[in-house]
Amino acid sequence: MVDFTKFEKSIGVSFKNKDLLTQAYVHRSYLNENTKLGIGHNERLEFLGDAVIELIVTDFLYKTYPDCAEGELTAYRSALVNANIIGEVATNLKMNEYLLLSKGETRDIGKARTYILANTFEAVVGAIYEDQGYENAKVFVEKNLCIHINEIVKNKLWRDAKSLIQEKSQEHMSFTPVYKVISETGPDHDKHFTVGIFLGNERVAEGKGHSKQEAEQNAARGALEKKNWLD
Repeated sequence: MVDFTKFEKSIGVSFKNKDLLTQAYVHRSYLNENTKLGIGHNERLEFLGDAVIELIVTDFLYKTYPDCAEGELTAYRSALVNANIIGEVATNLKMNEYLLLSKGETRDIGKARTYILANTFEAVVGAIYEDQGYENAKVFVEKNLCIHINEIVKNKLWRDAKSLIQEKSQEHMSFTPVYKVISETGPDHDKHFTVGIFLGNERVAEGKGHSKQEAEQNAARGALEKKNWLD
């Protein structure tokens, strides 16, 4: 079993229930090859962590930007609580070193890994909340995730990516973006979508999400970055 002592020290949290932290790193695929592990996969903790993160981020934005209207705060939150940003945060925390994956998942180091890392971050937050309480979860999320809001606001990354890519693609290429579902995986209660964005016959980028809408937003954001249309 993986030793999480180094990780605990790096985040400043010492778990009372070590199994909770281990479970946060167990991908469903790992259990298929390790049926006697005795610990479940991380999807329930991910579900809990997702809700905890949303509350913490909402409270943080509400207090940090007292003059912003609801719609703008919602846009800020959507840009911050994003699989790409959360996956990057998880990478910076070296969560990738502790993932418990099947052999097949271990070989995949592309966008799918980013998505797994984002889910793992949410599961770790859920584990901290269960083991240490809300205040410690809040400290962890604000320290590691909320610090990115300055960059998002400064670079206007909070703007609706789908609206912006439509405006830019019409301006530069006279095309209207088309979104197509490339893959749909997972059970009904935990669907994962991969969506491609096309400008004419060119598939410019892909995005992943728990819903088609989230995946489309991520695809649009990826296309804006690839085309260098983020001004």
